[in-house]
Amino acid sequence: MKNIITQFSRLFVGVLFIISGLIKLNDPVGFSYKLTEYFSEPVFNMPFLEPLALGLAIFLVILEVVLGVMLLVGYKSKLTIWALLLLIVFFTFLTFYSAYFDVVKDCGCFGDALHLTPWQSFTKDVVLLFFILILFINKKLVKPLFSKMITNIVVLISIILCVFMAVWVLNHNPIKDFRPYKVGTNIEKGMEIPEGAPKSVVEMIFIYKVNGVEKEFTEKDLMNIPEGATFVDRKDKVISEGYIPPIHDFTMTKDDSDYKEELLKEPKLLIFVTYDLNLSNPEGMKKLAKVSADAKAKGYKVIGMTASGADEIAKAKKQYNLNTEFYFCDGTALKTVERANPSIVVVQNGTIVQKVHYNDVDDLKL
Repeated sequence: MKNIITQFSRLFVGVLFIISGLIKLNDPVGFSYKLTEYFSEPVFNMPFLEPLALGLAIFLVILEVVLGVMLLVGYKSKLTIWALLLLIVFFTFLTFYSAYFDVVKDCGCFGDALHLTPWQSFTKDVVLLFFILILFINKKLVKPLFSKMITNIVVLISIILCVFMAVWVLNHNPIKDFRPYKVGTNIEKGMEIPEGAPKSVVEMIFIYKVNGVEKEFTEKDLMNIPEGATFVDRKDKVISEGYIPPIHDFTMTKDDSDYKEELLKEPKLLIFVTYDLNLSNPEGMKKLAKVSADAKAKGYKVIGMTASGADEIAKAKKQYNLNTEFYFCDGTALKTVERANPSIVVVQNGTIVQKVHYNDVDDLKL
């Protein structure tokens, strides 16, 4: 019975680690954004780690997949189980911190393929911790499935394939796109809220300074605010989250006007997406002028979308000879649209029909 439970735990943990790791390895840039969120000031306040986020993301997801493979084939089981235990304790701490302090809404455990609430993520890690503890207690029952040479080859191949996959998706688009802006998505429909969908319940909190001390008051307490209190701020406390459409922060703003309704009706629209012009790849930016000329010759309206300011836009247009109007959109939304900076998105009547990494402009079909 003990052996059956141990082998089930081995299979369950190994497969889950491989699946979770491969989903994130499909989009390591997206996972690096999540790590950056953890390193930010409101969470752990470790901004010095933010430049290392992508490297750490790649290392962690490859480690996750390889440890899953090592567990399944029984490669150095003692070392493997110790590593799994340390990793899951670390992840459990992160998800508990996120849930308890309500600082990170989605841990990114399964990338964009499956979104879990903070408490769901924590529960998942507790379950994994339980099964890994079973493996830890019964380490002697986790034996190699094959000879030493075959086991070593399997682990080595898994490492090589993971590294190859990481390099590929960093220089091209994710192999499988799980994001709200995948090819075939109609942007306007993605922003719709279904009739009868639950609405958010929000409580307004008013902050007043009373005798030099800031105190919070709800709407029903406003009549009881002490005389002489001075208003400081107001914030909204979400009691229950309502329905949030897959696409909810997409704008095409220029001169304080949002042109998305007009632009998404264009039958041929080509968009250069670059969330930050200061961080955009120079070689990729150099290719955009030719793409723009080719597209315009075939009847496309060509625009750019960025979260950068007017000065950065003017500088980029001059530096890369871009005769293109740029529209503003939140940087987080643009990072969700495309990971590459810059990238090219082709839209027809509001529907995304093609997305191309700057390394793959030759694959663009106009």
